[in-house]
Amino acid sequence: MHISFAHSLLLLGISTTSLALATPEKPRPANLEDDVLSVQPQGGAGAAAGATNSEAVSNAATKFNEIEVPPMKELNGDTWKTDVKDDYWYISPGSSTSQSIPIAPTWQTLYEFYYTSNPVSAAPKSADKEKSLNSFTQYYNFHFGSIDCIAWGNACNDHKVSAFPTFSLFKNGELVKTFEGRKTMELLSGFIEETLESIKPGSRPKEGLKLPEPGATSGDMNAKPDHPLEKDKDSAAGAAAAAQHMELESTATGVADKTAKQTATPATKPSVTPNPLGTSIPLTAESFQALVTTTQDPWFIKFYAPWCHHCQALAPNWLQMSKELQGKLNVGEVNCEVESRLCKDVHVKGFPTIHFFRGGERVEYDGLRGLGDLVSYAKKALDVGMGVRYVDASTFKEMEESEEVIFVYFYDHATTREDFEALERLTLSLIGHAKLVKTDSAVLADRFKIHTWPRLLVSRDGRPSYYNALTPQEMRDFRGVLSWMQSVWLPIVPELTASNSREIMHGKLVVLGILSRDRADEYVLDKREIKNAALEWMDKERHAFQLERQEMRDAKQLRIEEADDRDDQRALRAAKSIRIQISEQDRKQVGFAWVDGVFWERWIKTTYGIDPKDGERVVINDEDNKRYWDITPSGGHIVPSRTSILETLSKVVTDPPKLTPKFTTGAIEHVFFQAKGASTSHPFISGGLFVVVLVSAALWVRGRMRKAKGFTTGSMGGGGGFFTLDEKGGLLNGGGTGKVD
Repeated sequence: MHISFAHSLLLLGISTTSLALATPEKPRPANLEDDVLSVQPQGGAGAAAGATNSEAVSNAATKFNEIEVPPMKELNGDTWKTDVKDDYWYISPGSSTSQSIPIAPTWQTLYEFYYTSNPVSAAPKSADKEKSLNSFTQYYNFHFGSIDCIAWGNACNDHKVSAFPTFSLFKNGELVKTFEGRKTMELLSGFIEETLESIKPGSRPKEGLKLPEPGATSGDMNAKPDHPLEKDKDSAAGAAAAAQHMELESTATGVADKTAKQTATPATKPSVTPNPLGTSIPLTAESFQALVTTTQDPWFIKFYAPWCHHCQALAPNWLQMSKELQGKLNVGEVNCEVESRLCKDVHVKGFPTIHFFRGGERVEYDGLRGLGDLVSYAKKALDVGMGVRYVDASTFKEMEESEEVIFVYFYDHATTREDFEALERLTLSLIGHAKLVKTDSAVLADRFKIHTWPRLLVSRDGRPSYYNALTPQEMRDFRGVLSWMQSVWLPIVPELTASNSREIMHGKLVVLGILSRDRADEYVLDKREIKNAALEWMDKERHAFQLERQEMRDAKQLRIEEADDRDDQRALRAAKSIRIQISEQDRKQVGFAWVDGVFWERWIKTTYGIDPKDGERVVINDEDNKRYWDITPSGGHIVPSRTSILETLSKVVTDPPKLTPKFTTGAIEHVFFQAKGASTSHPFISGGLFVVVLVSAALWVRGRMRKAKGFTTGSMGGGGGFFTLDEKGGLLNGGGTGKVD
C-alpha cells in the first residue's frame, strides 16, 4: 500500500461548545470564500462581530497582520466522517468548562498566526491566501478547525474525545496522536511544528518561531525567538524547496482552468536527465527536501545504517542497479545514523528500508534484493511516472497479449476531477503487480457490458471481474478500492516465488503445479492444462454460487407467497425482511499456481517428498492446516492434466475431505499443531477440557502426596527404624532393635 508523504493536513480543535469570547471588534466581509465548511450553528444568535473562535459559527472573519483571516472551520457531527476522510484534523477546546475558556484566545491567535504566515519567504505575498500556492494552507495542505462537542456529543465520543480540552490529530479519519501537556502557545506550536517538519523536512525555521501573545493581532513570522531552539534543520533545504514551489506556482494559473480530463492527463517528463552519472546519490534532509519531496521526479531510495549486515550485503547490488538505471531513474540513499530525523519522518523501522518516491507519494519495496529483482521493479515503477495511461480498443488488445492482469477504469464526460485524482493515487500500489489504464472507448464498454460510469474492472486473461461500487464516493474510497485490487491482482495461475508465497498459499487450498522450464515443450503444455483446469473450476464455482443465491431468493419468495395466502401480516413482514447475504468469499476458496521445480528442488523434496527430476507433478496444498494431497481417487499421482486435477479437487474441497491427506510437518509437530488448531476452532470446548485436565492432575498429585506422607510416617514410627515393610515380616522385624538371623 502506498503512503502520502506530502500530507494533506487539517488541524482541528475539539470544543465543548462554540467559543464566544469578547475581543476587539473586527470587520466582517460581505462575501467570504475560503476552505471553511459552511455549517450553521446549532442554535442561538450569531456571535458579535470581532469574536474569535465563535466566528466559525457566525461566519465572521478576523484580521491578523492586516490580512483577512476566515473563520475557523466548524465541523458538523453528521458529516464528520466525510469531512475528515482525506485530511488531518486537530480539535480545539470550548467555552462551557472552566478549563476550556482560558485556552480559546491562545488557540485562535495560533490559528491566525499560522494562517497568515508566508512559508516561502522569497515568494511575493498574495492577498488570496486560499488559492495562492505560496500560502501556508496550500504549501503544507494544513488546516485548522473545531467541533462543538455539546451539540455533537456522539460524534466526539465515536472519535475518542473523552475529556475537555482535548487536542487530537486525525489523518484520513484515523486518530494519529493526542496532544499531551500544558496548553500553552509554545507547546501547542511545537506540536504543530513537529507535524509540519514531517511533511516537508528542512522547511521550518531552524531556531524556532517568535510567537505572539494570546489575543494579539499581529506577529512576525521571520523574527528570531527569545530562546532559539537547536534543531537538525538547514535553511538551504527550505530555500531549495521554495524555488521548486515558486516554479510550480508560475504554471498553476493555466492548469487550474482545465477540464477534469485534462487535469487527469499525465505530467510531462522532466527535462533534466535522471541519474546522469549512473550512481546512488547520498541524500541529506536538505537535499531530500529539494530533490525528492518538492518535485515530481521519481526516485528509488534506500535507508540504511553502516553497521547493518543486510545493508552491507545489499550495497554491491544497489550500486550496480544504479549503473543500469543511468539516464532512466534517480537512485539515492540515506544514512540513518547521520539523518536520524529524516528517517524518523519517513517512518523507517528497520534496515535496509527501500522506498520508491514520486513527489509527495511513496511506496515501500518489499521484494527480494537481488540485482535482477531490483532492476525489474525499478523499470516497472518508471511507468507510473506517466500517470494512468489512456487506451482505446486496439491498444488494449495489444496489451492483453503481453499482460496477464489489467485494471480498466471506464469514464465518461461526467467523470469529475476528484474521480481522476482518486484514480491516480492507486498507481504506486500497483507497481510490480498489474497495469492500470483508463478509457472512454465505446467498443470496450460494449465488450465488457459497461452501462454506468465510472466503473472499474480487472481483466485476467480476458475474463472480467468488477468492483461493485454503489456510489461515486465508494469509487473514490482509496482503501476500499485498493483492498479489492489486492484480492484480484494475481494472474489466474501465478508463479510461486519467495516474495508472493504468503499471498498465494495462505487462507485457501492451492493447486500447485511442479514444473520445469528445462523441459520447454512440457512446460508450455502443462501450464496451459493447469490454466484450463483453473478456468473450468472458476466457471463451476461461479455457477454454483449463482444457483445457491437463486435458491435462497426462491425460498424467500415462497415464504412471502405463503404468508400472503394466509393473510398473516406478521409472517409477511418477517419474510420480506429476510436479507439474502451470501458472498463468494464464504465458499471454500481455491487458488492455482505453479512453481519452478528446478529452482525450488530442495524445498519441494523436504516439504512434499517429491523429486522434480521424476517429471511434472501437482499437489493440492492446504497451508493453514499443514497438509496436502498428491494422489488421485484412483490411486495415481496427480499430474498437470485438467481431468486429473478436477476429479481430485472435487474430493478435497468437501468437509471433511473424502481423500486422506499427507502432512508437511513431523509427527510431534503435527500433534501440537492439531491441538492448536482444535483450540482455535473450538475455544469453549478446549477451555473446558483444559480445566478438566488441570483439576484431574491436581487431584492426582494431591493423592500421591497423601500416600507419600502416610508412607513416611509409618516407616519412621515404632522403634525409630528407618525402613519397614510390615511389623511381622518386615526387613527389620517391626522394630529398630530387632536382629536379622
